[in-house]
Amino acid sequence: MEKDVTKVNLADKFSQFSDHWNPRVVGELNGQQVKLARFLGPFEWHHHAHEDEFFLVVKGAFEMHLRDKVVTLEPGEFMIVPRGVEHKPVANQEAEVLLFEPASTLNTGNLEDSDRTRKDLERL
Repeated sequence: MEKDVTKVNLADKFSQFSDHWNPRVVGELNGQQVKLARFLGPFEWHHHAHEDEFFLVVKGAFEMHLRDKVVTLEPGEFMIVPRGVEHKPVANQEAEVLLFEPASTLNTGNLEDSDRTRKDLERL
């Protein structure tokens, strides 16, 4: 059986949703998921006990607040937040962000009962 091999246009995928802090799955490989999300405003302080997280800014910018510093990410820049590190993304203006992380990663990490927790992600 031949596998489906297709390209993904990020602008097209981002045009399919407008809400914030609600990641969508746009690809999977080796137990990892490629997700897209729009950030606006502050998220919540949280950490992931077992997963590292990769954040790549596609459009806009956001700040990653860590307990000891704040890192500003601009388009084309990425950062990896290691497992166990508390972090809080903050976007003063809307940002389009690509995330790459294990499929088991919950967007709110240790805050499983947050209003922003998304357990069943939509696939685009």
